[in-house]
Amino acid sequence: MQTLILIILVGLVVAAVPIAAVLGILGLALDEVFTNGRRALMMGDFIWEQSIEYILVAVPMFILLGEIILRAGIATRMYTAVAKWLSWLPGGLMHANVGSCAVFAATSGSSVATVATVGTVAYPEIEKRQYNEPLFLGTLAAGGTLGILIPPSIALILYGLLTDTSVPELYLAGVIPGAMLALFFMLVVIFACFMRPGWGGSPVETSWRDRLEALPDLLPPLVLFAVVVGSIYTGLATPTEAASIGVVCAIGIAAWFRALSVRMLIEAFESTMRSTAMVMIIILAAVFLNFVLGFMGVTQAIIDGIDALGWTPMQTMMVIIVFYLLLGMFMETLSMMLTTIPVVFPIVAHMGFDPVWFGIMITVLMEAALITPPIGLNLYVVHGTRTRGGKFNDVSYGALPFLIAMLALIGFLLTFPDLATWLPNQVY
Repeated sequence: MQTLILIILVGLVVAAVPIAAVLGILGLALDEVFTNGRRALMMGDFIWEQSIEYILVAVPMFILLGEIILRAGIATRMYTAVAKWLSWLPGGLMHANVGSCAVFAATSGSSVATVATVGTVAYPEIEKRQYNEPLFLGTLAAGGTLGILIPPSIALILYGLLTDTSVPELYLAGVIPGAMLALFFMLVVIFACFMRPGWGGSPVETSWRDRLEALPDLLPPLVLFAVVVGSIYTGLATPTEAASIGVVCAIGIAAWFRALSVRMLIEAFESTMRSTAMVMIIILAAVFLNFVLGFMGVTQAIIDGIDALGWTPMQTMMVIIVFYLLLGMFMETLSMMLTTIPVVFPIVAHMGFDPVWFGIMITVLMEAALITPPIGLNLYVVHGTRTRGGKFNDVSYGALPFLIAMLALIGFLLTFPDLATWLPNQVY
């Protein structure tokens, strides 16, 4: 049964059927064949109950927050400021790419928004300073993945919803691994430029006076991060309320920079509605499919099958990691998360792994999928920012060393689980 479900799912994806339709069709078909269509009769009420889930309101709020930051020009000022502080390192502005992505990730919650924003600002520097283009593009693609690991993160909200895990704990758990991954990316750049000095481009000369004068441009994203995350951990707001507060704060910052206008807000609202509609239809279709699979007993059958194999918990986890690395080559990350976690998570919980730790592990695996060809979404977003054109392989090859850095972080998380759980344990 499980094999048949997987074959149907993969077949529809390969046929280029939209993923929401894939999930919906599969759910309705399985319901009709195995439960005589009884679940479909409940579909309206079930989807309504899921769509008004309070935590889901945070998703459009964080999307809107990123849209306002982008259109207010805050990202451009931020990149310039970060560049003045990090460009002295071997690799110059490639460190600014990673650093800017990390800072922007702390406000947007979205990898695609992060890489599109920073990539648009940074790309002209390749030709201007003669950087190695594949490596430069790789820093953008990889740095953009930090958007779903460093809090606030839309991916962690969805994981918390699917597994009934505390979102504030997940946010805390992502801080140390997120900082480590950003550091690993910068070490990759330093090593590459040490081996091939010409890849680092021409030096960027900046005085201490320029650096100090740029500090005010770093304040807006840091203020937003403090407002959103700080309001959660001081108990003043839930994640959903914190996202709403962040939007109000972003509008205020846009007004301060005289970038606020009715047209800008309308464009931000329209883009947010398009993105939210796409995300929500996938979520609701996936939740319905999981609802049907639960009634069919598929999850319990998988758990029983794994028990029969006699694998240790660590062997099982290694198989899960390999499974996600391979699946990430062919599926978009949101779809992969929504379709697999309801099946995989019960296995992980049954094996005794911490749900908060696994949330960070699965997020890092989602990050790897974002830069893994042929379906790595960030690779296409970065390629789309190339005004001079070029081969898609340039982006793929440039991102490869950063995939190795992600695998290194996975190894650290397996060896030292406290990297993810220590901070939540201290607070909660």
